Amino acid sequence: MPPPLPDRPERAKRQPQRVVDSVAGRIQGGLLKPGERVPSEPELMRELGVSRSVVREAMSRLQAGGMVETRQGVGTFVLAPPAARPLLGVAGQDLQLRQVFSMLELRVSVESDAASLAASRRSDAHLAAMREALDAFDAHRRAGAGTAEDDFRFHALIAAATGNEYFEEVMGCLGGATIRCHGSAAQVALGAGPAGGPRFGEPRTSLEAGKAVAQAEHEAIYEAIHRGDPAAARAAMFMHLNNSRERLRRLAE
Repeated sequence: MPPPLPDRPERAKRQPQRVVDSVAGRIQGGLLKPGERVPSEPELMRELGVSRSVVREAMSRLQAGGMVETRQGVGTFVLAPPAARPLLGVAGQDLQLRQVFSMLELRVSVESDAASLAASRRSDAHLAAMREALDAFDAHRRAGAGTAEDDFRFHALIAAATGNEYFEEVMGCLGGATIRCHGSAAQVALGAGPAGGPRFGEPRTSLEAGKAVAQAEHEAIYEAIHRGDPAAARAAMFMHLNNSRERLRRLAE
């Protein structure tokens, strides 16, 4: 026996979305290009079998989504997509300290929440991978080697443990850009350090001290996540990234 048809109020709610899907599909598929006019209200009414109010509601939704604009007395036109922001492309760039400061400021908020969620959602596999990253960081630190990749992996694993792919995407961008950045002062502040030891003229003691502090802060984050304590994990990550920013500020003076 077929399922009963939805009642009229439910169908009425869905009609504007049907128009939205139809017009948006044409825009995304290239049938309607930026600057071109969207079919008029009467045309959409005839084509889709809906009322004028339904079409107007759909156009309002498309305007709110930034896909079209309505010009009074002229019609509705397709808007060009917003220019791509550079954020997701910064991971492979050389960054100025100002940019690293700004990204660390954003990371404080994003990764504190990520650590809190990870404490609630992490699996044994996540914990084992985090422990492995921390042990590798410590081994490379003691050997005087670069720790940037271990540092990044630890933070990326926390993002993965949230179960939210968008935390992973943001961490891959911001963390990859700041942890792997080429500015030596930033690397000391973040406790990462360049692969192969300090650059010419850099005191090894400053690199070693930065890495030792970062290791201790990472351990505090890990222990809170291991205990399943979201509040402690959030606080530990907040402290770690704020301390990183403060270390960077002092080195940049």
